[in-house]
Amino acid sequence: MEAAATTCYRHPSYETYVRCTRCDRYICPDCMREASVGHHCVECVEEGQRSVRQARSLFGGAVPSAATPVVTYVLMALNIVAYVVEVARDETVDRFGMLGAVLVDPSGGQYYYKGETYPGFELTGVADGEWYRLLTGAFLHLPPDASFGVMHLVFNMLALWNLGRVVEGQLGRARYLALYLLSALGGSVLVYLVSPETTAVGASGAVFGLAASFYVISRRLGRDMRAVNRFMAGFLIWMVVSAAFTSWEGHLGGLLTGGLVTYWLAYAPAKLRTSATQLAGGVVLVVLLAAVVAVRTAALTGA
Repeated sequence: MEAAATTCYRHPSYETYVRCTRCDRYICPDCMREASVGHHCVECVEEGQRSVRQARSLFGGAVPSAATPVVTYVLMALNIVAYVVEVARDETVDRFGMLGAVLVDPSGGQYYYKGETYPGFELTGVADGEWYRLLTGAFLHLPPDASFGVMHLVFNMLALWNLGRVVEGQLGRARYLALYLLSALGGSVLVYLVSPETTAVGASGAVFGLAASFYVISRRLGRDMRAVNRFMAGFLIWMVVSAAFTSWEGHLGGLLTGGLVTYWLAYAPAKLRTSATQLAGGVVLVVLLAAVVAVRTAALTGA
């Protein structure tokens, strides 16, 4: 008598004599996956991947399976696209730039806001409920006809590329994105506190946050700090020099926020370096910044 033909358990029409070395089921070439010994079926490979604990960095983030700084690329793309939009539509900066509180007349002229409104003048900015400006302004840059112009975007994107890929590789994508956005938010909040009448744009606050993060990461990993200190000294000098045509408040706010966030990720007790506690810490920081904005708004409007 002839033995019955054996077929693949997933493709019954395919005759095969190869078995999965893990579950002993017959598998066809389409279902075979190379293993250290023999072949595994698709289901056994998936089960093994689920049971393997994902590698985590010192800062609690998942170690990326590839070296490509995906989030950095996306952030750069968003900044560049936003710049194209503001070049095409002149009103973009006025509508979405970081602005605390000014009075705007019917012709678009802006005036200091002293807590009172007048007929024909409209209160504009975060104080009027436009909270989105705290983040949208961080993706805009000085228009081409400004004194610094397109170089504002170029310098920020170069800094984002050089710092972002390093910080992203250490923190992991989710924590890196949170750091970037929180640094941008922290920069805008300081602008609102100190200069609510000034329109501020640029990724500089977030970039300074990445610089502070890079410094904290380097110290935590025990790297040679001489080169890092020189790098940070250059960044601080740039913050002072660029105050003539950019927002030093945004730079300083981003720097402080980025340093604080990364210090929490790097130096918190091991039992607190979990995704849940780090997420909770981020939420607490957002709530604190929101409270600061609310208090400043009340002080400006007298509410």
